[in-house]
Formats: sequence, structure tokens, C-alpha cells
Amino acid sequence: MRFLLIEDNAPLAAAVVDRLSLDGHVVDHAGDLETARDYVATTSYDMILLDIMLPDGDGSSFLTHLRLTENRTPTIVLTARSEISDRISLLDLGADDYMVKPIDFAELEARCRAVLRRRGSSASSVLSLGAIRFDSASGVLHVGAAATQLRTRELRLFEVLINAPGMIFSKPALVDRLFSYDEEVSENAIEVYVARLRKHLAGSDVTITTVRGLVGGRTWLPHGIPQSASSRCSGSRRSRGG
Repeated sequence: MRFLLIEDNAPLAAAVVDRLSLDGHVVDHAGDLETARDYVATTSYDMILLDIMLPDGDGSSFLTHLRLTENRTPTIVLTARSEISDRISLLDLGADDYMVKPIDFAELEARCRAVLRRRGSSASSVLSLGAIRFDSASGVLHVGAAATQLRTRELRLFEVLINAPGMIFSKPALVDRLFSYDEEVSENAIEVYVARLRKHLAGSDVTITTVRGLVGGRTWLPHGIPQSASSRCSGSRRSRGG
């Protein structure tokens, strides 16, 4: 997943970024509201972690603006304010959850998963596509009787593809989902991770298809780059409850 962390406490922000990055997530850090607005204007996020007391304003105004502009990105508020009235106010403004500092990282990760499950109307982290099963929480891919523990980048790429079966993604779009602004990366890295996933899926009825030069009445690749490959994951998806 790609996170936006809005937090002015540098040691806390570094700790959160390190913990989420170790789990394979992409994290952009904004130390103030101005930077956060710039990030949101140019990037789509799976989750926003929002501090309230920031050097150039109150995080609640940022949250209000998000919801007024129909930005529904799941948002968890991180703050030192512990009063019930503060919690109620922020939840009413559109926050999906609320955590009081100091933060327990295991609880933060669990709350992120819970918020995303609620948004996706699924009670489970396990998805089925064709004959495969994928547990995004553990990162395990089941193909028949074989179980494979995906590496972090493979895991995050497969999350993107399996949650939008049949959708076509350009290389730049996948780079944007897998890497933060601070990371230097070639678009060719996507080909490496796609190749690894294809090996894991070998023998199943699920395929990752490379589509080149789409024109006409179908799907145009962004920025007019017909030589850039796009990828899509095909199959019949269903979620498993329980």
C-alpha cells in the first residue's frame, strides 16, 4: 500500500516510516500541511495517517478539505488529544479511525487493515482469483497445494493487480504505487517483479498479461507512451469471508 504520513515530530515520523517500509509499504512523509496538500494533489494514496497539531495549521482543516473535495482516502488520525469530544469531532469530520499517542505499531497496522476491510466491505484479508488464494495480511500466495511467501515488492504489486482484475496499469502507474518519492528506481524494475509473479502463478488459471501499444477505441496509455508495457491480472475474483 502507499501511505501518506503527515507528522511534524521527526523521530516519530522516522519510526513510522521505518516500520511500514519494513512491511513493504510505500510511505511519503509530509512534515506540514502545505507539503501534504502538494502530495495529495499529485498522488493517489491507499491510506493517510494524519497528525492534528502541525506547524502551519490544524490537521482537522486538512481532513475537512479532503472530504469536501470528495477525496475518500481512508484516514487515521494520530494525536496526543485524548478527550472523547475530540474523537467524536474528528470522526464526524470524516476520519475513519483515531489513535492516541504514544502509538503502538502493531496496533496501528491492525487498525489500518481493519479500516481497509471496512472500506472494501470484506471481513477477510484473503482473496480468491480463479483457482488461487492470496492472503494480503500474511503475504502468502496459494496455487493449488503450493504456498509461496511473497517478497515485499512482489506482495505489494500483486495486491494492486488482484484488487483490480482486468484493469490495465502502465509502468509509471505501478512505479508510483510501489515506490516513494525518495526512491530512485527504473521502470524496468516492474518487469522484474512481474516476471517473479508469473513464475509463482505458473500452472494456475491466473495470468498477468502484458499489453503493448493500445490505441483506438480501447485504453490509451498515459502520456502517449505506446512503447511502454502495461500489466493486468485476469481471472474471476471473489472474497472469502470468515
